[in-house]
Amino acid sequence: MLERFKVPVADRVYVPDPQMRAAAEAIFLAMGLAEEDARRAADVLIFNDLRGVETHGVSNMLRSYVDGYRSGALNPRPEFVIERETATTATVHGGNGLGLHVAPRAMELAIAKAREFGMGAVGVHHVGHMGGAGYHAMLPLPHDMIGVAMSTSGRPIVVPTWGAEPRLGTNPIAWAAPAETMPPFVFDIGTSQIAANKMRLARRVGAKVAPGWIATADGTPVMEEIDPPEQFFILPLGATRELGSHKGYGLGAVVDILGSVLTGLGGGFISGIPGYHLMAYRIDAFTDAAKFKRDMDSWLRGLAATKPAPGHERVVYAGLLEAEEERRRLEEGIPYHTEVIDWFRRIGDELGLSFDFT
Repeated sequence: MLERFKVPVADRVYVPDPQMRAAAEAIFLAMGLAEEDARRAADVLIFNDLRGVETHGVSNMLRSYVDGYRSGALNPRPEFVIERETATTATVHGGNGLGLHVAPRAMELAIAKAREFGMGAVGVHHVGHMGGAGYHAMLPLPHDMIGVAMSTSGRPIVVPTWGAEPRLGTNPIAWAAPAETMPPFVFDIGTSQIAANKMRLARRVGAKVAPGWIATADGTPVMEEIDPPEQFFILPLGATRELGSHKGYGLGAVVDILGSVLTGLGGGFISGIPGYHLMAYRIDAFTDAAKFKRDMDSWLRGLAATKPAPGHERVVYAGLLEAEEERRRLEEGIPYHTEVIDWFRRIGDELGLSFDFT
């Protein structure tokens, strides 16, 4: 998490993981979810909060999910229907359920196929927001597998390179690979310059929007620091063609193809419905799993031991800072903004729930 998005010290309320986990689970239960689905959904949110991925944690997402259930956009008791299946693949109708508990079930199906055949891939359509893609990509790790998770975002908000209207979502994609003793490699990104949720965070903490993050209503990249506007489009990863936005645009398009077109939805901006693509690779189908994890340790240590450039303390790799943050927050609690705590009190009153964050 960039410094500009962190909760100001004066506004922080530290909440222990178990307290916030129980509160999130209680709200999901109040929305009508089954106990196991509520537990899993809360786990995804707290996983992201513990690792500092606050754009996809309780602060930003839980209230939008509550709105989704109340409006009827999300189905609290979805059917998980396998519509098409081979030994290594499947296409699933998600029943308009929240991806926080639908995506893990789909990944578990991919893991089962990979366990038997070496690889498994599952597409999901008619489903809600996935949450942090890294959570789902990491599910294969305890099985000595590599995980991949990606999701189209439904509502287009990202303009193509040179485009004046949005055609893609932020279309996140995550890869995760296990190691023996080092924190695993977990590369979890949006294919846009910035996650849409970061704009909400920016407003909450009073942060500025950096140059190259967004575009004006006619698609012109905003290349100066400004306050978060009410209306905007997001630029692809790279911001402008000269800085490589065609690469982010291309990556976002790949996610659309695999998550939307391949699942039968058509292009994401055509259907307006999120779609997923989840994969698991069994490592020993390719090489010895124990050797792979030892080699990952050596490789990751080598990355972390890289001589830093002037002005920087060290070099990190994807997943290292998040693992360190998780250890810290498990000890100290998760820092939430006072506005988030106030929201919990309000929603608790509405639902007849009581939250005491001490």
